[in-house]
Amino acid sequence: MPSSNSDSLINDKLFRGNIFIFQAFDVGDDINLDKLKLSGDIIPKIVLLSKYFKNYHTPLAIELPEKQKYISAKIHNFGAISLTYKVPFYDTLNNIRKNLEALDNEYELQGIVDAEVIFKKSKKYITKSNFFHTRSSYVVIQLYPDPKLDTVTLKDNYGSVIASTLRFETQTLSEYQKDEILASAFGYFRGDLIVIDTEAACIYDDEYEETLDFFEFANIQHLELRYFDRVLDQQLNNFYEGKVRKVPLGAYLPVVGTLAKGPIDELGKLKVDISVITERLEGSIKIAGEPFYTELYALLIEKRDLKNLKESIDKKLTIMNDVLSVLQQKTDAIREDMLTVSIIILIFLELIIALFR
Repeated sequence: MPSSNSDSLINDKLFRGNIFIFQAFDVGDDINLDKLKLSGDIIPKIVLLSKYFKNYHTPLAIELPEKQKYISAKIHNFGAISLTYKVPFYDTLNNIRKNLEALDNEYELQGIVDAEVIFKKSKKYITKSNFFHTRSSYVVIQLYPDPKLDTVTLKDNYGSVIASTLRFETQTLSEYQKDEILASAFGYFRGDLIVIDTEAACIYDDEYEETLDFFEFANIQHLELRYFDRVLDQQLNNFYEGKVRKVPLGAYLPVVGTLAKGPIDELGKLKVDISVITERLEGSIKIAGEPFYTELYALLIEKRDLKNLKESIDKKLTIMNDVLSVLQQKTDAIREDMLTVSIIILIFLELIIALFR
């Protein structure tokens, strides 16, 4: 009987906190933020860039036309829109688990509506605009600590609920799955705890604001890497199926051909763009000497599969580089043959003229 009362107290315990929903949309190749900022089509806000981030891609923070429960809306110059929503709660963890998927779906639709409004206002400043190629989302559940509930007790009493919530499951997971999710839990101070999984995370801390920047950044990285992986897949499929745009005849002409723009140049530009953006995104974080944020970001890379996505892109870029080399060699060979034929024709014409004289 005492055990039953104890379980009831655990299940009925109310937690205060916030649910943060991060969404990102890829809407084009790049965006001219300077022109957009001066256009009057959007209402810019001051960007509070974290000290842990370099200003390679300082985004343009804006006001949304209609007030929602968002805390930030940003436009990034590499063709992305990111939105962060904040939903406060005072409820049991069981109810949070039960309602989380529905809430996420609701804000997924709201995110599409809000991002489309921003896209329409920015469209004329976007190169190769398209709403939207790819989207990425992530959920963070933040709980304010209870002085009477330390992190060990939290994991013991509520670990199963937290683990299944992070998997968007309404039923209790197996012990194996629960232990796997909670195994990587960590914190900085004694009363703090962060549990990170593939689609969601839980933060047991009241000083969480700076941590959110890393979740938002990892979600944008995930978006861009997935987008580039998709683009490279499409290009490689085009090669395989023979759908690559034909090299124009002018490209084979000596001297003139080197100035002509063909599919080789387009693919070369795509390769450079992907390499530059992925490297800059990877190098945008400066957390040397910060063990807590180093561990946090390393876990985000692992759980969001960013390393494997980057490796996949690198492999496809290598394949594309080989294909470009073959195409370039073929073009150069034809160009040399045409030059040789031109010289032979000129010599033949000279010989004919000489004979007639």
